[in-house]
Amino acid sequence: MKLRKENVFLPKQKTPKIKKTNLKKYMPFPFINSLISWFLKKRKHQVELFLKYPVDVQNELLFKLLKTAKNTEIGERYNFSGITSYSDFAATLPIQKYESIEPYIERCRKGEQNIFWPSQIRWFAKSSGTTNAKSKFIPVSDEAIENCHMKAGKDMLCLYINNNENTQLFIGKGLRLGGSSAIYEDNNSYFGDLSAIIIENMPFWADFSSAPKQEVALMTEWETKMEAIIEETIHENITSLVGVPSWMLVLLHRVLEKTGKNNILEVWPNLEVYFHGGVNFNPYREQYEKLIPSKDFKYYETYNASEGFFAIQDKNNSEELLLMLDYGIFYEFIPMHSYRGENSVAIPLEKVEKDVNYAVVITSNGGLWRYLIGDTVKFTATNPYRIKITGRTKHHINVFGEELIIENAEEALKVACNKTNSCIRDYTVGPIFMEENSKGGHEWVIEFKKAPESISFFTELLDNSLKACNSDYEAKRYNNMTLAMPKINLAREGLFYDWLKEKGKLGGQHKVPRLSNSRDFVEELLRLE
Repeated sequence: MKLRKENVFLPKQKTPKIKKTNLKKYMPFPFINSLISWFLKKRKHQVELFLKYPVDVQNELLFKLLKTAKNTEIGERYNFSGITSYSDFAATLPIQKYESIEPYIERCRKGEQNIFWPSQIRWFAKSSGTTNAKSKFIPVSDEAIENCHMKAGKDMLCLYINNNENTQLFIGKGLRLGGSSAIYEDNNSYFGDLSAIIIENMPFWADFSSAPKQEVALMTEWETKMEAIIEETIHENITSLVGVPSWMLVLLHRVLEKTGKNNILEVWPNLEVYFHGGVNFNPYREQYEKLIPSKDFKYYETYNASEGFFAIQDKNNSEELLLMLDYGIFYEFIPMHSYRGENSVAIPLEKVEKDVNYAVVITSNGGLWRYLIGDTVKFTATNPYRIKITGRTKHHINVFGEELIIENAEEALKVACNKTNSCIRDYTVGPIFMEENSKGGHEWVIEFKKAPESISFFTELLDNSLKACNSDYEAKRYNNMTLAMPKINLAREGLFYDWLKEKGKLGGQHKVPRLSNSRDFVEELLRLE
């Protein structure tokens, strides 16, 4: 196995700092902004088609996928040619987790083709969504790169531009903060973080309008890479940010340390939007609003993963995401109240209801068939189909029947922080198991950016908020019969950063697991205190 690309540390650029009043001096072709905007706006008409006919678009897509893959090994095994309806499809193909399809993926990584998708698959996204030791290698076909991930990137800009007619996004560059892994070659196939794969396959115009340069964006060592990004970008005209909120926050604080400025707009005065995803943004919102003190600044959320790009915020100042229905992904959903993993019964898009927690199942142009991606969502609207991400099928706590999900935890923390004028940097929660003379409970490890004056009052507010948003939790807390009051450990500054660094998981798409049915994460963190 060998590293395919050398990482280069770029020297500091000599470009003078761009002033907002002198943009034309540094942008010799100002019409580029209008030209690119016009090109991207054209896509809006195709979006309107699936908004008007969502079920038809999805059904047509399903049978196109089946027809395309009918002569693959999987297509012949499940007789794709004989499937004539969604009910046939659901009855014929099993719902699958990664462990079930791993043998096929390993064969494909070793050079076999036409197993689950007819075109050659050379790219594999090494999953980094959790701190689990075992990696997943998600197949990424050329069709998935072009018609899903790249298409979504253009749509993200299209929707933003259509909502903000006076945007000057393309007078400058977008600062991208991707994963920390380079691309590696193994048996003539390539693997790495999805963000690295996307950067490798970017069209020239997208790479031209992005910073840092590809050599820096693909650097492996996270802390060296951060310094290189700062050196390259502090004198650029940055108009947008793209990346995971937790790691972008680290970068922005280091930019201020490096420049000595009071806020990010003093460094990049034409910054107008942050495209974010990967983790819930609400715990970070207040910190961003202080770093970027402008009421006109926009935040746009996206929902993408190694398995595909699924949804994009399509309105200003919204917390809903538009489910994108023409990216080569057919969707099914499992109500979490009846979730049984691979033995679950899924429903198609037209049968979903608002405010029900669903596990997401996808069939994709990357060769994934009825695959459980591990995420949960709720529909906030069904005309058009808009969603909110609620968590992970594994990242919840249900040791005592309390069914605590990430959405509950985030909402309760928001309430407690607002009422105590505190601010959280990171957290995780695990169970306290019942012993002979003690009740069960939940143990929280919280790293505050600004701690509350009274942790006992904060704990009480958190507990009451959890009761208010989760009736199962409330029932288990009644008179302390099953669950005791939550226990909160105040983490030292930098604890979660050090924990991720110890595991080699700094940067990019790596995230702290919020909820777990085991005590592993809590105990590892407490050990580092």
